[in-house]
Parts: sequence; C-alpha cells; structure tokens
Amino acid sequence: MRRVAWWAALTGIALAVMPVAFSQDAAVEILRTTPAAGGGQSYSLTLQTLGLITLLTLLPAIVLSMTAFTRVIIVLSLLRQAIGAPQTPPNQILVGLALFLTMFIMAPTFQEVQRVALDPYVEERIPFEQAVQEAIVPMKKFMLAQTRESDLKLFMDLGQMEPVAAPLDTPLTVLLPSFLTSELRTAFTIGFLIYIPFLIIDLIVASVLMSMGMMMVSPIVISLPFKFLLFVLVDGWALIVGSLAASFGAPLP
Repeated sequence: MRRVAWWAALTGIALAVMPVAFSQDAAVEILRTTPAAGGGQSYSLTLQTLGLITLLTLLPAIVLSMTAFTRVIIVLSLLRQAIGAPQTPPNQILVGLALFLTMFIMAPTFQEVQRVALDPYVEERIPFEQAVQEAIVPMKKFMLAQTRESDLKLFMDLGQMEPVAAPLDTPLTVLLPSFLTSELRTAFTIGFLIYIPFLIIDLIVASVLMSMGMMMVSPIVISLPFKFLLFVLVDGWALIVGSLAASFGAPLP
C-alpha cells in the first residue's frame, strides 16, 4: 500500500504540473502579509495558493485519465446496461472493481515509474524535477501503446504543431486528449460486442411473446432471467475482466 500511495502521488503531480511548471523561480507563496492599522499584520491567501488547491482537487481525475480506468469503467457500465439491470452491481462495486482492475493492468507501468523515478528520488539521487520527468516517460509509453495514430494526428493538426521526431516527444497536451479519444472508441467497440448476445435474447423473447399474443407482458421482465443464466453459464465476469486486461497488451518498449 505504501508503494501504491507513492506512485499515485508522484504520477498525479507529474501529469498536473506539465513541463513548464518546475522552473527555478516557481516557488509558491502561500500567505501574504500586509501591515494593518495599529501596527498589526493582516494575512491573505495568494492566487498561487488558490490555484494549487484547485489543482489538487483535479489530481484524481487527471491520474485516472492517464490509466486504463476510462476503458474499464465504460465497458463495465455498458455491460450492466446490456444485461438490463442498470443498478446491479451498485456503482460502488463497479467503481471498486474498475479501480482494482486498473491497478492490475497498470502494475508493470507503475513498477517502472517506481524504479526510474520514485526510488532514486527517495534515495536523494535525483532532484524532484528530474523525478517528475522520469515518471512521465513510462506513462507516455503506456498511453502511446493504446492511442491511434489518427487521433494523435487530429490533435496535432488542431494545435498546429510540428511533427515530433519520436513518439515519446509528443507533448502531454496532445497525448492526453488523443489517448482518451482512443479509449472511448475502444470501450464503445467492446460494448457493442457485449450488447449483441443480450440483444438476441431480447429479440427472441419479444418474438415468442408476440406469437403467443402476450403483447401486454414486458419482454424485459421475461428475458432478464435468461440473460443472467447465459452470463453465469459462460462465466461472464471472468470473461469480461480477462478480456479487458488482455485488450491493453504490452506497453511500448
């Protein structure tokens, strides 16, 4: 758990700050004091502090945007809708499963972050600025391995940026939206494939009910047990979770 906390903190800071955030004169002035009437002092928070607090609130979303969480949570949500039980499993269970599956998928990348950035920084062999830059590289490798070239080209063109010499030179301002766009496409593609067998069951049940003249009976009520039965017989959860983990493959060398 200690290692997980370390890499989560370091990865979040690495993404949030971007390359220009760590200049030598980027010290944050937390409190500002001004003389008050009667010889006292008045204290006020600076805009830098307000910006830092705002940034800290965004760190969880930023970190999750760099990982497999987006694809996993969307596929699990679409699975729940396809089965026809929009509240089962509950949101807390679904998010918990997505988080732990994300940790499993991202484990090799996080271990690389710890090896090249966290451990040297803790041992005071490299400064914090260098540790952040080193931590970004494994995350970039993971995102590049999941990002389509067409999405990268789209955002490079929108930003009117020159082509980069190597994939790892892609700026985070381009790589992040490209990665998320590719993840959304992949997640919806997987969701479409998941929907097909459950849709077939719905069509069969609806056709049988129509042929029997039972038009007032909702097909969803009748088809739901058959969907559960199909999902249990094929060991659906293991199949979905295993396929999701395998869909990420290996990061770039």
